[in-house]
Amino acid sequence: MTALKTKYQGVISRCDGFNDLKVVEQNNMLYITGNATSEEAKQKVWDAYTIIDPDMRAGDLVLDIKVVGGEDVYYEVQKGDTLGKIAKAYPGISWKQIYEANTDIIKNPNLIYPGQKFRIPRK
Repeated sequence: MTALKTKYQGVISRCDGFNDLKVVEQNNMLYITGNATSEEAKQKVWDAYTIIDPDMRAGDLVLDIKVVGGEDVYYEVQKGDTLGKIAKAYPGISWKQIYEANTDIIKNPNLIYPGQKFRIPRK
């Protein structure tokens, strides 16, 4: 591992799960580019960077992180729905992820009701 990658390992590790992640060192600069799945994930990368370089004066890192995924998707519960049944309509999303994204609405994952609107988390 190069010195710059070692220096910014905390930043790089926060990019885990990003789409199209590229970490390239060129001319004594480290370039990190990728697509975060949420604004929160992007902010964690910036927070890690400010721990290493609080004044942002090092000048040896270029971060180009974009948030992708579009707008939040919501689902209105129909009679006979379960979290598992709803999850099957969204490949890559589990019932537990839907539950965890809606704990303010869902008190018991086995008891959901027609008319409730759940946010479907992004992959």
